[in-house]
Amino acid sequence: METAKDTVHHDVVLEADRDDDTPALSSHALEALKEFLAEQNGALAEASSAAAVEQQAEDDVALVTEDWRLSQFWYDRETAETVAAEVLALCRSIDSPAVACIACPTLYAYLKKTDPNVQAQLLEYDKRFEQYGSEFTFYDYNQPEDLPSSLKHSYPIIVADPPYLSRECLEKVAQTISFLMRPGQPYLLLLTGEVQMDRASELLGLHPCVFRPHHSSKLGNEFRLFTNYDPGMRLGGWEQA
Repeated sequence: METAKDTVHHDVVLEADRDDDTPALSSHALEALKEFLAEQNGALAEASSAAAVEQQAEDDVALVTEDWRLSQFWYDRETAETVAAEVLALCRSIDSPAVACIACPTLYAYLKKTDPNVQAQLLEYDKRFEQYGSEFTFYDYNQPEDLPSSLKHSYPIIVADPPYLSRECLEKVAQTISFLMRPGQPYLLLLTGEVQMDRASELLGLHPCVFRPHHSSKLGNEFRLFTNYDPGMRLGGWEQA
């Protein structure tokens, strides 16, 4: 029978044998191995970075170039995804959902990317967006109700981003919202400058949310998101005075 003492001695002998037989690389071979491993790690890092860039490109939504002459400033990805998620949550909460996007093509594009089946209509001045076919309607805020009769009182969810930060522009967009609103209790979301806060409350009964929208082009004006309903925990909720 093997004793504990014998076992320990035997193990030590075997360990010693293994130490004696361990192969050793020359310093030249070690340097070559280090260079090879460094190259492999670099190649893996480049492949990972390229994959991340490719995934980012797939996740982003392609839009036409901003035309600043038309006061066009596209939302950044986080803003577009956040507002799109909110709109789709509203769609799931009602029967026969339909969304009107007034002068906010970024939102329309992200809505259709997230849910291609969502019923959405883009009202926009820039005719480059005619590429969206029947879901595009030419819209000039100076003619707030010059729209197809089929759109009248058809939308329980309306999102608007007036192109200018003037009272006149917001008043006319408010006329368009009234034209589009489905009877009942429609959901309204307004993205505009913070300077419009009092007017948004006065004209449309809207309240500011905690969530702050941002644009791909860094703008000097502070932008806000206003709603006519309490979003609860979404969008950070209504901002408390």
